[in-house]
Amino acid sequence: MLTRRRAFLFLCVLALAALASLFLALAVGGLTLGWREIGAALLGSGEGMAAQVVLDLRLPRALNTFACGGLLALAGALMQVLLRNPLADPYVLGISGGAAVGALAAMTLVFGLARGDGSWTQTRLLLTGVIVASGCGAAVALMLTLAPDQQLRGMLFWLMGDATQAGDPLPGLVILAAGLAAALFLARDLNILARGPLLAAALGANVAGLRLILYFLASLLTAVAVTRVGSVGFIGLVVPHLVRLALGNDQRLLLPAAVLAGGALLTVADTLARSVVAPQQLPVGVLTALIGVPVFLFLLARAPRGGQA
Repeated sequence: MLTRRRAFLFLCVLALAALASLFLALAVGGLTLGWREIGAALLGSGEGMAAQVVLDLRLPRALNTFACGGLLALAGALMQVLLRNPLADPYVLGISGGAAVGALAAMTLVFGLARGDGSWTQTRLLLTGVIVASGCGAAVALMLTLAPDQQLRGMLFWLMGDATQAGDPLPGLVILAAGLAAALFLARDLNILARGPLLAAALGANVAGLRLILYFLASLLTAVAVTRVGSVGFIGLVVPHLVRLALGNDQRLLLPAAVLAGGALLTVADTLARSVVAPQQLPVGVLTALIGVPVFLFLLARAPRGGQA
C-alpha cells in the first residue's frame, strides 16, 4: 500500500513539475527570457518588450493550456471510474465532436438516448456516444467544406488543438478548481463505485445518482476544454492511467495528481508546439498524439488478456 509520505512527496513533485512547465512556457519562444525578466514582469516592475510578451502573450496562453490539460485529465479520471475501464477517455461519449457543434445539446442527447426507457448500461452509453460523435463529425466536416478559404486553416488547427485563441484563462481555471472540488467531495463514493455498482449499492452509495453526476461533470469539463483549445487527444487517457500506476486507485490522491500532471503535460506540449519550428506553430494535438500513441500502445500491451482492461 502506498504510504502517505510517498503520496505527499509524489504530489509535491507534480506541483513542482507544474510550476516548472509554466516557467518554461514563459521563458521559451522567439524571444528567450531569463528568470529575472520573468519575475520582474510578474511582480509589475518589468517594462518594455519583455514584460509585454510575458503578461500579454505567454502568461494567458500558459494558464489556458494548464487549465485545459487539468480539465481533460480530471474528466478522463472520472470517465474511467464511471465506465470502470482505465483505458476510457473524455472523448469516448462524443463530447469532443459535440463541443464543436453544440456541447450541451450533444451531452443531453447522448445521455437521453442512452437512458432510453429508463435502463442504463455502459455498453448502451458508449454506443450512443459513438453514434452522436459520428453525427457531430459529419456536421464539422460540412462546416469545413462550406467555410471560406481564409478561415479554413484556423478551423483545422482548432480541430487538432490550438491554444492561440483561447482567450481569458480565468474561466477555465475557475471551472477546473470547482470541478476538482466537486470531484474530491465525491472521492469516497468514487472509490466505492470503482469496486463495482453492486458493492457500492450495498455500502449505501446512490449509484444511479452518482453515475449521473459523474457523466455531467466529466462532460462539462471536457466541453470547456475542447471549446477553448480544441480536440487535444490522449491527455485524458494517458495521464490518469500513469498517475494510477504511481499512486494507486485512491481518488483522493489520483484526482489532484491527474490535474497537476495533465496541466503540466499540455503546457509543455504547447510550448514545444510554438517553438520547435518557430516562427511557425504546430497544433498542440500533434505533440500530445506523438507522446500519447506509444504510451497508449504500451499500456494496451500491459493490459490483461481475455478480460477487462
